Amino acid sequence: QVQLVESGGGLVQAGGSLRLSCEFSGIPLKLHGMRWYRQAPGKKRELVASITPGATSDYVDSVRGRFSVSRDNARNMVYLQMNSLKFEDTAVYYCATVYSGNWIWGQGTQVTVSL
Repeated sequence: QVQLVESGGGLVQAGGSLRLSCEFSGIPLKLHGMRWYRQAPGKKRELVASITPGATSDYVDSVRGRFSVSRDNARNMVYLQMNSLKFEDTAVYYCATVYSGNWIWGQGTQVTVSL
């Protein structure tokens, strides 16, 4: 089974930081691009950040300059460093990839940013 497991979410005050982790298991991560999504209550799922196998990254405009995605292929880990968090960043965050033409999703980790 190919699995993604997120961790690192929690409650943080506005202006604070969190680092989310996504562990990939089942097959090596090395050749896969990875994405971070988030979904806030009452809103549609939103692509937040992506990283290619070559570690090129991209971000939605609302987090650009505040979030940074990275990967450690040897450890099958992908990270999302979130700085200068805002209340509107509150959401469940998911990592995802494509395997054999199908989307594989983690279970999500809750990020709550308080005022």
